[in-house]
Amino acid sequence: MAPHELRRPFKRPPISDQQRRRELSLLRQAQNRRDAQSHARCLASTILSLHSEPEPSVELELELVPEPEPEPEHQAGDFDLRQAAKLRGVEGRRWFATQLMLPEWMIDVPDGLYHDWYVFARPAGKRCFVVSSNGTTVSRLRNGSLLHRFPSALPSGARTKGNSCSAQSYCILDCIFHELDQTYYVIDMVCWAGYSLYECTAEFRFFWLNSKLVESGACEPPSFYHKYRFSQVSVYNCDQAGLHTAYAGPVPYMKDGLLFYNKHAHYQTGNTPLALVWKDEKCSQYVVDTDSKGLVPNQQQVVLELQGNGNLMTSDDPSVVFGCFDTDFIEKSGLQSGNLVRFAVGDGGLAFVDGKLEKADLQYLGKVNRARAFADSYSKVVFQYMARHSPLRIEDIASISSSSGQDNRTNEMEMVP
Repeated sequence: MAPHELRRPFKRPPISDQQRRRELSLLRQAQNRRDAQSHARCLASTILSLHSEPEPSVELELELVPEPEPEPEHQAGDFDLRQAAKLRGVEGRRWFATQLMLPEWMIDVPDGLYHDWYVFARPAGKRCFVVSSNGTTVSRLRNGSLLHRFPSALPSGARTKGNSCSAQSYCILDCIFHELDQTYYVIDMVCWAGYSLYECTAEFRFFWLNSKLVESGACEPPSFYHKYRFSQVSVYNCDQAGLHTAYAGPVPYMKDGLLFYNKHAHYQTGNTPLALVWKDEKCSQYVVDTDSKGLVPNQQQVVLELQGNGNLMTSDDPSVVFGCFDTDFIEKSGLQSGNLVRFAVGDGGLAFVDGKLEKADLQYLGKVNRARAFADSYSKVVFQYMARHSPLRIEDIASISSSSGQDNRTNEMEMVP
């Protein structure tokens, strides 16, 4: 394969402003610091106080033990932490879905990939929060439904002699539960022993994760006071060697693509361009979305949210408009503002101009199951479209990582007197 062919995808017209949003996200991160300690404490309290629900599709009724003292008026903006447990159904699922840091899909390769990013193989399984506090450990899925309640070796995770059960010693871990080996693979650390890591860089969070998790004994085999094993994932610098190892190297779990984390990124709830997911057929069984029967449909399907003005939006902030329904069609179809609606992408496909969506050939299929909380993100729609027509290949990512590393070494050499 000729060298110029490796760079072909990056010479075509841009299809997103992902790089610009990465830069803006880092700027906002540096400028807008919030009280992450309070956020983490409230999140732990909310998750642990929920009633368990048998199935995600069941309407959730979440209740939070009231605080003994009323919150001052200036903290009214903290509704999402203090009162989220009172939300029901879709609203409850939406709230919990925004508490995890959700990676965008990689639709262009970041600048500085070689020196500013980590990469690791994503375990296949159920993404969840794991919280330990007051002598118990609880895991909850993105929609707020209970996955497990169990004792663990995490700080304050079980009522044992050597484990502190202080309410101030809670932990919050971002995990993927891998069914095959009944293991929680920890992909990020949000809070440890009461110490918030929300505003710490990924570089520091991964350092603490590597040291603290093993020290706690959570990586030991299951026992009476430690029902499930926890395990770290191997994280690599995104140079040529690290990318190859993450992509092709052996792991003790089933892979579901690669995750890329910006080293300087804080733990940002909701969608963020500072974390990216990428897949191909060699490292994931689920590159192209499947239908309810597990089959790949002939046409790409897209889920959008209907707004009051008829616009059909993605889940991004700010959202991307893919189209619009007129009032007559909305009334005849029985649709309401906030409904999630499914479409198929027709033969006209998606058209982009200067990195922005110009038009989309969408064919209405119907409303989406109530168990779903969010519309698709713009990056997911575009990644799925690329996967069917002109996929971003591992060779493309590797070539950019290699050229980035060479540029970096050249700059270092030029600085030598």
